[in-house]
Amino acid sequence: MRIFVTGASGWLGSALVPDLLDAGHQVLGLARSDTSAAALTTAGAEVVRGTVDDLDVLRDAAIASDGVIHLAFKHDIAFTGDFQGAAEADRRAVDTFGDALAGTDRPFVLAGGLAGLAPGRVATERTIPTIDGSPTSIRSATAQAVLALAPRGVRSSVVRLAPTCHGEGDQGFMAILVATARAKGVSGYIDDGAHRWPAVHRLDAARLFRLAVEKAPAGSVLHGTAEESVTIRDIAEVIGRHLDVPVTSVAPEAAAEHFTWLGAFLGMDSPASNTLTRELLDWQPTRPGLLEDLDKGHYFHTPAATA
Repeated sequence: MRIFVTGASGWLGSALVPDLLDAGHQVLGLARSDTSAAALTTAGAEVVRGTVDDLDVLRDAAIASDGVIHLAFKHDIAFTGDFQGAAEADRRAVDTFGDALAGTDRPFVLAGGLAGLAPGRVATERTIPTIDGSPTSIRSATAQAVLALAPRGVRSSVVRLAPTCHGEGDQGFMAILVATARAKGVSGYIDDGAHRWPAVHRLDAARLFRLAVEKAPAGSVLHGTAEESVTIRDIAEVIGRHLDVPVTSVAPEAAAEHFTWLGAFLGMDSPASNTLTRELLDWQPTRPGLLEDLDKGHYFHTPAATA
């Protein structure tokens, strides 16, 4: 297959592109910079220059492909005050792909999220998100729009990713927690630290996206998590041990000051099952779990950016 991938040079995309190529597929990767373009060329992918705002570029690349995997999201503005703007740009890109692929029966795979999907209970692939008009629910509405493409002749699916997609080189939530603990001199968790997060290694996640584009039925919801839940306190304890700093509870009312924007995510209790995904696609995660990966020490080699 000839597969167009947005976010192809990013954290997950840089694992997915080699996986797709090794499986015999051709890859067109969206690149917004010379650095990204060079990385894709080196990996063996064909470069499509542009951004998620270049809707004509997205449409033409989708039409020229046998399928689309949409990983890109404007995280740079989402986590600096304009989450709604990022989510709205994402929806425009998704609608463009939907129109381009309608009636072709080609696959379209969207990267969604699991954080906050079913607070306090285990989310399954059958859990329907709440659409309440809030900025964060715009992404859920976008995911539902992708699933609704199935009757229009698109083999659409959504992979709801765990909030932490970990591995060596990760600069996401775990790296920020490590940097915060280093800067504050304590490894913190909110309240009793019982909040639960699902987690997945990025190489396992990459394989799931490949399986989805290859064979997920139209309208499939897939859960990109290898572990149903890891408590934030357990994460904090591993970080504290490696940095040799105290492990401390942070009061909920002080979370925003201590963790800045990450505090809102750390306060989510979002366990999630992957049972139906494994059964549907015969996906078996094989990489280290989150705590084991943290214990390998690569998150502590160099200071990461603070929250």
